[in-house]
Amino acid sequence: PDGSTIAYTGFDDREQGYQVTKLYVMNRDGTNARVLTDDFGHDVQNPTFTANGERIVFQYVDEGSTKIGRITLDGDRQVVAENVGGTSIGRPYTSGSFSLAANRRVAYTHATTQRPADVAVSRAGQSSRVLTSLNDDLFDQIEMGSVEEFTYESSYDGKTIEGWIVTPPGFDSSKEYPLMLEIHGGPFASYGPYFAAEVQLYAAAGYVVLYTNPRGSTSYGQEFGNAIHHDYPGNDFDDLMSGVDAVLERGYVDEDRLYVTGGSGGGVLTSWIVGHTDRFRAAVAAKPVINWYSWVLTADMYPYGAKYWFPGMPWNRRDHYMDRSPLSHVDNVTTPTMLMTGADDYRTPMSESEQFYQALQLREVETALVRVPAASHSIAARPSHLAAKVAHVLEWFQRHGGPSTDE
Repeated sequence: PDGSTIAYTGFDDREQGYQVTKLYVMNRDGTNARVLTDDFGHDVQNPTFTANGERIVFQYVDEGSTKIGRITLDGDRQVVAENVGGTSIGRPYTSGSFSLAANRRVAYTHATTQRPADVAVSRAGQSSRVLTSLNDDLFDQIEMGSVEEFTYESSYDGKTIEGWIVTPPGFDSSKEYPLMLEIHGGPFASYGPYFAAEVQLYAAAGYVVLYTNPRGSTSYGQEFGNAIHHDYPGNDFDDLMSGVDAVLERGYVDEDRLYVTGGSGGGVLTSWIVGHTDRFRAAVAAKPVINWYSWVLTADMYPYGAKYWFPGMPWNRRDHYMDRSPLSHVDNVTTPTMLMTGADDYRTPMSESEQFYQALQLREVETALVRVPAASHSIAARPSHLAAKVAHVLEWFQRHGGPSTDE
């Protein structure tokens, strides 16, 4: 606060897909730079000095749960607030924000599985207090799907994978329900125990919804996050299939009514899944990458993608790019697959979805292509687009044995 010390975030660049963002401080003239969170293992976000300059308050995600912490200039850490998030409305991504007052009280977005964000306040060593209940007038009239956290082992190497199961309103464990696997994007991102309109709408339609954090997800340390370096898609497929198997073991899912969807990196994995198994009755790949060779030559983030996600340029490492491309496995696809992408998406351009759509047409596999008008990569940013996305997914699945409105 007196301008003598600068706090900043960064990492020593090893050109890996995932690298933990650390907190540093240095003198104003650039001398005495040092890292404060070298052994922390989680990405530091939004560092803010306390008024006296003795501590730095910051945001981080720990195993799918966003928190607020503080640290002294000697590296002593303390948790200030938990259950932070609730600002990613569509899908259950980790999110949230905070503001720090001069008296060291923190105001932040408080999150649960049943509500979008409310405002809460907290101080280190004190209990948090939620100040608002902004959506109770609406949600008190609605029965929500219940969200259960669980862990399971990957069939590939026994890694522990965290996931969440959302059961429909009025759930009866003696009955059998269709299962929808919903996969997060990134791939270096994470889901958590948060309200998600899309997931709740799927549950309300009669699905048990499974979402997980397979290898490559952030918030579980650099080794876990970087387990897909130059190997994506790869054994994250095994992590996802093991999650489906773990839910099937509970006895309330109909193994003949399995469905899969995901967006961005989740769209990549959805497209990869249908090329590696026929266990799903239908799939919806939203804003996927289908051909890594063409993607790195057309997407907006091509300099980053080529440098950090691949071992070289596509014309020099063609086999590597194509081996990891869902397009290379299209001969194996029998699953009816819908593609959905924003017309103005520069991150995963429409040409990616068009390639898979036309390849499936050539193979006479049932498919559909949905162009979302005036939508960027944030395909569900508008409420109308979110509703339309969910409606398309549910309609496609209903055509292939999913629950009807009168079930």
